[in-house]
Amino acid sequence: MRAKDIQPDCWRYELPGGWEVLAGKTDADNDLLSLRTAKANDLWFHVRSLPGSHTILRHPDGEKPDNTTIKAAAAIAAWHSKARDAGTVPVSCTEAKHVGKPRGAKPGSVTIKREKTIKVRPALPEK
Repeated sequence: MRAKDIQPDCWRYELPGGWEVLAGKTDADNDLLSLRTAKANDLWFHVRSLPGSHTILRHPDGEKPDNTTIKAAAAIAAWHSKARDAGTVPVSCTEAKHVGKPRGAKPGSVTIKREKTIKVRPALPEK
């Protein structure tokens, strides 16, 4: 099996409007999700300054998500972090094309540019 065929182990969530959210389960899964699986215009989320899953909001047919969809994805990222039991937490958001990996960085460590911070309560979508 070639390296590019390896898929990350992720939690998957469906949001209204056909949006899909993926959250990595381990540092290695986070790397695969952020650097291989995510398309350039997918939105990438991670709770600020704490360990947590890298989380991707996948765009159906290049659509732009509305604010409610972005906040739902950010809340999922917060849920899959050390801030799960906190009140409102800051979550970084950027397009996946602005996520990179420094040479020699440990698994799960990335650099991001052009981030916005979204404040949300950690939560999973209603079933």
